[in-house]
Amino acid sequence: MVRFLLNICVNLLSAVIAFFVAKLVVDGFTINGKGFIIAVAVFTVAQAILGPFVFNLARKYASAILGGIGLVSTLLALWIATLFPGGIMINGTTSWIASTLVVWIVSALGIWILGALIIKKWWGTKQEDKERLRALARQNKRNGGAEA
Repeated sequence: MVRFLLNICVNLLSAVIAFFVAKLVVDGFTINGKGFIIAVAVFTVAQAILGPFVFNLARKYASAILGGIGLVSTLLALWIATLFPGGIMINGTTSWIASTLVVWIVSALGIWILGALIIKKWWGTKQEDKERLRALARQNKRNGGAEA
């Protein structure tokens, strides 16, 4: 459960970073403060739902485009996020294409890097805790056995 929540946090944070990079790099990509958090949440949820859905459709009907699944799901998730007013707006075909590429690349790198840093640290701490408990159990077993 904790790992699931950490994954959600990593995905949300990488979407925030990706949107800010897109705002800086892509003309026509606009972020509005009021609905930005909603747009990030909608994008993250849409991406999580659409990724496997688009993958299954492509695998079934168009296996040649399997490599572009991330781009297609990012484009669809961006479109859904723009449907919620006051968050993000994308104007023009070139901006849509560039935004899709930038958000896809930055969010993928963000998920990879943040996931490695955060989840690996959490997993390492969890493993260290387990090892400490095992050592304590062995020590208690030895002490308990000597007293008997």
